[in-house]
Amino acid sequence: MFTGIVEEMGGITVLKKSLTGTKLTILASTVMGDLKIGDSVSVNGICLTVVAKSERDFSVEVSPETLSVTTLGHFAVGMPVNLERAMKLNERIGGHLVAGHVDGVGKIRSRQQDANAIVLTIEAPPNVLRYCVSKGSVTVDGISLTINDVTDHGFSVAIIPHTAKVTTLGLKQVNDTVNLESDLIGKYVERLLQERSQLPKPAISIDTDYLQKRGLI
Repeated sequence: MFTGIVEEMGGITVLKKSLTGTKLTILASTVMGDLKIGDSVSVNGICLTVVAKSERDFSVEVSPETLSVTTLGHFAVGMPVNLERAMKLNERIGGHLVAGHVDGVGKIRSRQQDANAIVLTIEAPPNVLRYCVSKGSVTVDGISLTINDVTDHGFSVAIIPHTAKVTTLGLKQVNDTVNLESDLIGKYVERLLQERSQLPKPAISIDTDYLQKRGLI
């Protein structure tokens, strides 16, 4: 589990593709502090497992399924990526609960300057948009962001100067693709409501007549 608060931008130094999957080696500094083999790391919003590490970099393996449903298939050597280690339960959650399981790929349709902020309009698939609400949360390439507005085809977010400087969003341009993850809480609420609608109605209706007949009122 992550918070969507990027710790640093790393750089891809090695990318090996094969029929069984892809292996990435990523140069980093901040996240290397207490990183261990077997730990989870969010790479542009994708939860990946560390399979090897040195003092300056770490490696992760990616399955064909992950390649097909994320932007990872377009990664290349030298490309910067957003990095975040798994959250600790004794620390503040600065963003929101992020699973690192990408729901879909979006495309940046516009980039506009609004005072000191960059406003990005992102086209998103229906399975992501259904959980998007104005002033709600969404994860874009592993970054926890607040949604400004929602339309039938996408949503807009404002990128403050700090976020633009320390994440890859400052480099993104129109037509670039991004990994999207919907708000986890929205998914659980929907599931609970679906379960409730499928429950059988009580055989007995507890109303005023029922209570009066039993001398309860």
